[in-house]
Amino acid sequence: MSTTFTIDTATSRANPTPAPMKRLTVPAIRARKGDGQAGGEPLVMLTAYTVRNAQLLDPHCDMLLVGDSLGQVIYGLPSTVPVTLEMMAAHGAAVVRGSYHSVVVIDMPFGSYEASPEKAFESAAWLLKQTGAAAVKLEGGTAMAPTVAFLSERGIPVMGHVGLTPQAVNALGGYGARGRSAAEAAKIVADAKAVANAGAFAVVIEGVVEPIAIEITRSIACPTIGIGASAQCDGQVLVTEDMLGLFERTARFVKKFDDLSGRISAAVEQYADEVRARSFPGLEQIYPQKD
Repeated sequence: MSTTFTIDTATSRANPTPAPMKRLTVPAIRARKGDGQAGGEPLVMLTAYTVRNAQLLDPHCDMLLVGDSLGQVIYGLPSTVPVTLEMMAAHGAAVVRGSYHSVVVIDMPFGSYEASPEKAFESAAWLLKQTGAAAVKLEGGTAMAPTVAFLSERGIPVMGHVGLTPQAVNALGGYGARGRSAAEAAKIVADAKAVANAGAFAVVIEGVVEPIAIEITRSIACPTIGIGASAQCDGQVLVTEDMLGLFERTARFVKKFDDLSGRISAAVEQYADEVRARSFPGLEQIYPQKD
């Protein structure tokens, strides 16, 4: 049974946007391919895991990624490896409910697609049915190209992901930038070309030395989405909690556009002080007896 449902707007905080925008489509995203020279308007993508975050991000983004990074951001797991399909479905459905404009892409977690194209189709179809998302994202290059083709040919849009692939952290030996050797650089470029040629509508390039990202962007026909890659990619993505400054430790490629951690801490400190001083709740927050 699908977890997607209509919210009772009379009682829920998660009220829909009063004037919903028309939702973008996967073909519209694919058509936004630039020329590798910053000639087109870049695609804007951020991660979202909850209804409220989706509502706040949706008007400003072209795509919302329900990333398996939720394993670390939401659940405090050491990596994305333990994330399950059920976790992705629950958060994916929430993001779809909270958005009206962006294309919602949902990560396929580790172990849900690598065994075979048939296994990947089963997992992806289940995720899309449960959430209402428009597309899935999977990590891997040449080895995953047959799976990308299998899904694409059966009506499931796929976003690829090459370079630093967090699900393979155990094999990679860490989260350092990839492509510093000529052999590794050539492999990343070949991986991107393979998944693009297999039918991916976009490819995320993560944590690579910049010339690789530029070469890939100029070499493949679908948009590239950079994260720790290059401003010349066709778009950019970041983990929302990172760019809002909710975590002290972030990757080199993260720019903190705010300090929500500090602001939340200050607000909670003020709340705690007022509770202890019995100045909260005040007259405005209580229900006095009516005469």
